[in-house]
Amino acid sequence: MNFTANAWVRTEAAFAAIRETEFITELADGSLDRPTFEHYLVQDAHFIAGLDRALAIAAAKMPRRPTLVQFTDAAAKVMNAEHALQGHVFRHWAIDSNTFAQTPIAPACTHYVSFIIAAADAESNEVLMATILPSLWLYAELGRDLGRRPVADNPYQVWIDTYSSPLYQSSIAEMLAAVDAAAARASDPVREEMMASYLAAVQIECAFWDAAFRQQPLAVIRRRSA
Repeated sequence: MNFTANAWVRTEAAFAAIRETEFITELADGSLDRPTFEHYLVQDAHFIAGLDRALAIAAAKMPRRPTLVQFTDAAAKVMNAEHALQGHVFRHWAIDSNTFAQTPIAPACTHYVSFIIAAADAESNEVLMATILPSLWLYAELGRDLGRRPVADNPYQVWIDTYSSPLYQSSIAEMLAAVDAAAARASDPVREEMMASYLAAVQIECAFWDAAFRQQPLAVIRRRSA
């Protein structure tokens, strides 16, 4: 079993718990209230800014090995889609730069950003890729799921369209392939570090979504290897 297949088995329950939150079910049917979505979106924008910084640190300090190049190039396509989505929604709902800047970053978001930046600063290419992966992979899974069951006149359809788009899906597939290639060449200790950091990132991802809209525990992760 390759790295990402094993990672999926060990965290599928956590991803499923996020898919089943009231936030996602209401976003899917269009009934989610606007303040809840705006709060989530601003926190996500703060997170994306932190992820931009982490990728910049990695590019500046780490050797540009083929797997890292493949991963960061695919991540750049994903980030462009994220920025375009945020810009569209911010303009549509008149969320200006002052509102964004004056909105405090939630503790869960601060924790997540700090965790990823620390990995960019101190960890290997392989561990960094595994650390970043959950924050983007989850959205591809949500997009694919919600894209299969569209609802007419959903005010959040642009969010669903972004993450279900062929570009986003293919970019995530490239990232998964890069992580698998890196893990295949890594030593056993490095692969263990990759999995540990991946699992920790999924835990923090769950906490981020909790803080955004639910405030209930979601982290359900298999600790033993499949």
